Amino acid sequence: MNPAHRVSLRSLFVAAVAAVVAACASTGDDATATLARSAQAMGSSGLKTLRYAASGTGYTFGQAYTPGGVWPKITVHSMTRTIDYDSGAMRDEIVLSRAEPLGGGGYPVSGEQRNDQFVNGEIAWNQTGTTVAPGPRFVTERMHQLWITPHGALKAAQRNRATTRRTSDGASAVSFSQPGRFSATVLVGADGLVTQVDSVFADPVLGDTRAVTTYSDYRDFGGVKFPTRVRQTMGGYPVLDLVVTEVQPNPGVALDVPEAARNQAERVTVERLGAGVWFVGGGSHNSVAIEMADHLMLVEAPLTDARTLAVIEQVKSLAPGKPIRYVVNSHGHFDHSGGVRAAVAEGATVVTGAANVPYFERAFAVPNSVRPDRLAQAGKGAKFVAVGDKLAMADAMRAIEFHAIAGSPHAESFLMVYLPQERILIEADAFTPGAPGAAPPATPNPNHLNLIANIERLGLPVDRIVPLHGRVVPVADLYAATGKTSPR
Repeated sequence: MNPAHRVSLRSLFVAAVAAVVAACASTGDDATATLARSAQAMGSSGLKTLRYAASGTGYTFGQAYTPGGVWPKITVHSMTRTIDYDSGAMRDEIVLSRAEPLGGGGYPVSGEQRNDQFVNGEIAWNQTGTTVAPGPRFVTERMHQLWITPHGALKAAQRNRATTRRTSDGASAVSFSQPGRFSATVLVGADGLVTQVDSVFADPVLGDTRAVTTYSDYRDFGGVKFPTRVRQTMGGYPVLDLVVTEVQPNPGVALDVPEAARNQAERVTVERLGAGVWFVGGGSHNSVAIEMADHLMLVEAPLTDARTLAVIEQVKSLAPGKPIRYVVNSHGHFDHSGGVRAAVAEGATVVTGAANVPYFERAFAVPNSVRPDRLAQAGKGAKFVAVGDKLAMADAMRAIEFHAIAGSPHAESFLMVYLPQERILIEADAFTPGAPGAAPPATPNPNHLNLIANIERLGLPVDRIVPLHGRVVPVADLYAATGKTSPR
């Protein structure tokens, strides 16, 4: 064949492929038309506020019993979600209970728990009665959930320069990004109904994390179409399977931000527990700083970059010139490991249970492109020290012991830290002290009993418990919480 003919045929082939791609990828104008058609079919155009009620099954994201395992199952007895699309505000009123004994989540061992959760723009908070607790770490999660509701996804796509393409089964796939929060592809069927939202959001532990939310069994509620079945996965595992029983279009909604929720800044306090040992609190999750001969060790980097970086800044001032060489992670639950990436970016080596290491290695290798965190900006790799049953570290200043909490119902790979010189035990979630003088529960908490069993198994002479929730207490308080008498 003449070389000129070969070039000509190749050019025709490239042109043909380009034409097919062009036919499959739609312009912004096509996206506008698709969204308008869907908004009309679903009754979204005049929808300013929405309230719906549902019940079913949930799973607690980030609280797996086994590192890398499924999220623990809960029963969602009721969930009422109220949304104000114009102001970007949402309230979730949830009544739930445990559906299995293993894993985290902070739920009572038995009985129901009520949660009242809010977001309004860039401010998130929780509320119990009249008590308001700011929740800056929940902003991304709740904004994501608001704007991937069927009507929310259409409204978010309309204002975020969406593009669209035709799928192989004839549906329209509309894609958009909410800058710094998430990206999403919305599947719109031939009937104009939203059937799925495939989204990627920024998670403090997992980095770019995929969520797939499917909507089915649509019904008409006063001119607004809404699904009566909602299913969702996050990080590859189920998190929701709800049946919607009631939908109210355009109810009266007041989701104003209370004054107590406006200050979202991290508060860090320091209490000296002994020479070179500091209790670092001020928030819902505590840390402990330990001074060694030529470096510092930080026990626990919780929640988010923001919390951990505020803690790190304070801890550095306690022993000027000494770097934070190690960060100790008690367990992989996301509220206790959400700041580990920030500590790694500061150059710290992670000390954690051996089973957590491969999980963190995989997680930290995932890019965080949606909302680049400190680790993504630093471009550093994580280094780990794996703890089996026990690990000891010592230098001229002090000795530290790391012990596995065996048989815990809270987490399979679970560490506590013991300081022999101070006779201090540092632990997370195995025991959170109740109110001073509170009577022990009728049924002892299995986590408390398990912690006592581990202390006694190891023969640790403990004087004080330093919890990573709550206040420092004598070990007698742990025993009293179970109705037992302390041997000390």
